[in-house]
Amino acid sequence: MILTSQKSVNAGPSNGTGEGVAHSKRWYVAMVRMHHEKKVAERLDKMGIENFVPVQQEIHQWSDRRKKVEAVLLPMMVFVHVDPKERMEVLSFSTVSRYMVMRGESTPAVIPDEQMARFRFMLDYSEEAVCMNSSPLARGEKVRVIKGPLTGLVGELVNVDGKTKIAVRLNLLGCACVDMPIGYVESVKS
Repeated sequence: MILTSQKSVNAGPSNGTGEGVAHSKRWYVAMVRMHHEKKVAERLDKMGIENFVPVQQEIHQWSDRRKKVEAVLLPMMVFVHVDPKERMEVLSFSTVSRYMVMRGESTPAVIPDEQMARFRFMLDYSEEAVCMNSSPLARGEKVRVIKGPLTGLVGELVNVDGKTKIAVRLNLLGCACVDMPIGYVESVKS
């Protein structure tokens, strides 16, 4: 089903801005009820709607045991890759309240495909914990990772609490950051 809709997107005219035709798919952030991220994702999967819930493994320590658990990185948020019709279907879920919007606007905010691809790559391949930094970070030098599991990732080299990190900016959400030795990156000329 997804391949069919991808073909229809590519078949239409494009103006070169990445906008494509009216029924092209875009990434949005659906706001969901607390602790319902995975349930919403399962339901979207059954409907054939592409979605993404950023999770990572964490070790939780109790007094009597330690357990590895899958923790949601962005609570109450599910990324959905939908066309306008599917976007309305997602809102029909009782556990989905709304889409994230830019301040002062009424239309749902779009997360560019390139940002989503970098973010997903970082989560999939990072051996270190990825943290979200929602406070404004000064723009860093544009770099490409040349060593380690994140080889090929392009992001910004930033300093957070005295540590060197590579950051991937996501519209509205801040930056996804992971520790990165300075020797693992090279500067990228824009």
